[in-house]
Amino acid sequence: MNDYLSAAIIGVVEGLTEFLPVSSTAHIRICQDLLQKDLASDYWKMFAIVIQLGAILSVLVFFRQRIVGFFRSLESRHLHPVQFARHPVGMVLISFFVTAIPCYLINETIGENLESLSIMGWALVIGGIVMALVDWSFNSKAVTHRIEDITLAQAIAIGLAQILAAAFPGTSRSMATIAGGQILGLSRPAALEFSFFLSIPVMLAATGYKLLSFVTAVRQPLELQAWLTLAIGFAVSFIVALVVIAWFMRWVRLRGFFAFAVYRMVVGAAVLTCLV
Repeated sequence: MNDYLSAAIIGVVEGLTEFLPVSSTAHIRICQDLLQKDLASDYWKMFAIVIQLGAILSVLVFFRQRIVGFFRSLESRHLHPVQFARHPVGMVLISFFVTAIPCYLINETIGENLESLSIMGWALVIGGIVMALVDWSFNSKAVTHRIEDITLAQAIAIGLAQILAAAFPGTSRSMATIAGGQILGLSRPAALEFSFFLSIPVMLAATGYKLLSFVTAVRQPLELQAWLTLAIGFAVSFIVALVVIAWFMRWVRLRGFFAFAVYRMVVGAAVLTCLV
């Protein structure tokens, strides 16, 4: 199949799944396999990471007023370092650094697991079971209903949960943040919103690192077709994700996460069955 069309299809998949707790990485790799792209290819590995930045930029657009408000409150208050750590921006950065350092150290393992559809299949199934149990058991026990009220312990624990998601593609960064948040007392909307904001520094760092590593490792520059293919996937993922965010926020407030847990188990089982 033409690379441009493949990029558009994968971009749609990324935009649909980046913020849903179903693992965009697993869906992209499954999609690449169905489109007969080389899962071991350094270019397509890089492509799978970089187009996620398109979806992440949709968060900046959708939550632009909230984000601007957070930074304005930092400027107006001249916060002490301890107060900054308790601010939503500080909490997001704490979770980010808790995630980023270990993930950098296990980067090679992450890369190897990106090639394994069996790991993704099992991660989808197990993650679905965990998510269903967590949503059923902890939703009524929520004590934190706004991200402004998240504690330091909650931020650190959510960051640790994301390491698992990075190490085992298919677990889902969003699922780890949401389920981890619910276990720690966050309400569904608060866990979801924190997942959106935390995705910004996490994916900016992952995308920048992956793209820089790829460009410096390749002895010759990418051809124009390769850059255009990347740009198409990036743009399509941004547009689709922008629509998905609004829909997902409404769905979670009304229905919760159980449907996504069931979907994960079905898709994971299908992947494992195909590999037999």
